[in-house]
Amino acid sequence: MTRKQRRLTMIGGSLAVLAVAAALVLNAMRDSIVFFSTPSMAAEKQIPAGKRFRLGGLVQPGSLVRGDNLAVNFSVADGAAKLPVAYKGILPDLFREGQGVIAEGAIDATGVFRADTVLAKHDETYMPKDVADALKKQGHWKDDYGAKPSASAAPMQGVPK
Repeated sequence: MTRKQRRLTMIGGSLAVLAVAAALVLNAMRDSIVFFSTPSMAAEKQIPAGKRFRLGGLVQPGSLVRGDNLAVNFSVADGAAKLPVAYKGILPDLFREGQGVIAEGAIDATGVFRADTVLAKHDETYMPKDVADALKKQGHWKDDYGAKPSASAAPMQGVPK
């Protein structure tokens, strides 16, 4: 074998090993990737029981029911559909009815979304981009969701205009 042939064989073997390693990494990551869906998208896709995904939308007013041992039940809606959610754990401090939320988990055989993680918005103007885009698409977007607080109408004392 000539020097050129050995070099080409070495390069080809290296590329084959690299391709196999990339395929193994991508295959392992496939199970850990979690996709975002709204309640209407979840109903539309008919997501099978046990498949993990992120559910985003607004906590339905009047749906929050606290149970024993940190158990909480509530409904997440996007205007077109709603999905009941069951969660056991401590909710974020800013979690409340009528606010944006993202819950991660899976739908069980009874059609209830069993969440193992619940995320709430962090201030009065923030909404996760995916939730905002879904609400815009559904036609339920309020113009003041992303608005910045306006400066006060009266000028501050001692500050030049």
